[in-house]
Amino acid sequence: MIKVFISQPMRDKTDEQIKTERKRALDEIKALYPNDEIEEIQSFFEDAPHDATPLCFLGESIKLLGQADFAYFCKDWDKYRGCIAENTICNLYEIPHIEEHVKEN
Repeated sequence: MIKVFISQPMRDKTDEQIKTERKRALDEIKALYPNDEIEEIQSFFEDAPHDATPLCFLGESIKLLGQADFAYFCKDWDKYRGCIAENTICNLYEIPHIEEHVKEN
């Protein structure tokens, strides 16, 4: 089983938009690894207190990232501080990862 951490932009997005993007990313990961069982590490904190700071979320995400076999960075990850921090950690700690980018025409 492969444990995957999904990093995605969440600021200014509804819960439904976040869930839809996570499902799309998970489908993409499963297509990349068709012969492996994929376990998504739950890093979307739906029931988090409204007064929680972005650093609180980042701290929890870093803990979860430590459990991952690899991380998947959804498109536009490079425009959001939390995703950039998670990506930097992957590089520093040599956590394998995939970076999704928008294709330019």
